[in-house]
Amino acid sequence: MKKKDDVFERFRDSFSKLDGHFHVLEQRIPIELQLEYFKYSEQMRRNNTKMTNEEYDVYLQSLSNNTLSPEHKKYILSALAISNDVRAYRLLEEYVQNPDPDVRNWANMALMESRISIESELLEEKQIYISTGLGGKGEKLRFYVLIIASGKEPFQEYQRQTLEREFVYYLPTEACEIERLTIYDRYVELLLLIPVRKDIKAILDRVITECNQYGNFISDSITVTNVKELSADEVAEIINTRHGSKINKTGY
Repeated sequence: MKKKDDVFERFRDSFSKLDGHFHVLEQRIPIELQLEYFKYSEQMRRNNTKMTNEEYDVYLQSLSNNTLSPEHKKYILSALAISNDVRAYRLLEEYVQNPDPDVRNWANMALMESRISIESELLEEKQIYISTGLGGKGEKLRFYVLIIASGKEPFQEYQRQTLEREFVYYLPTEACEIERLTIYDRYVELLLLIPVRKDIKAILDRVITECNQYGNFISDSITVTNVKELSADEVAEIINTRHGSKINKTGY
């Protein structure tokens, strides 16, 4: 547990020491695409010049052109994002309401970059950008949490009631929002919004400890990720590995 504890501690410390206003990417965008966007944007910034009125007019007309290739639209969206122009931000803001499906995620990334660039210039407060595979809301990040039974037997009814009662009661007291809580026969899936500066491990440890006062029926080895939700196959593999027994893909 020491290594895992260190990971949680480093994650918490990385945010607690930052001073500024957080911008969390709300959309669920694959990490690979985010990295592609940042690399593309950085390359464009190296040759960036101030956007002219003529260029803005061309970009405006091009975004409404359904025959334009996705690659060309990516270029336009990125050019608008790095322009530090309020008109460009408003155009991106309008475009993401009804984007071309092929560049929907790219447009959302461009809008976030444009917002941060403009606010960094207008406001004295430092602007900090945070993005994960699962996205977030406000200054909260979305996490997928997998909690499994400590034994091989399915949860009893009183245990299921305890799980629901304790999680629903305690997590909001830590400003966490439960978006989904699903209790299967031998495991629990949670989708949570957690403030970036909160101690994730301490919060989960506390609620698990409360539940285990009623019989130690939850394993203290939990899976937490903000990259993606685990598939049924991945959940089954984790449970089978820890318990050395078989579980089907639905958890029932």
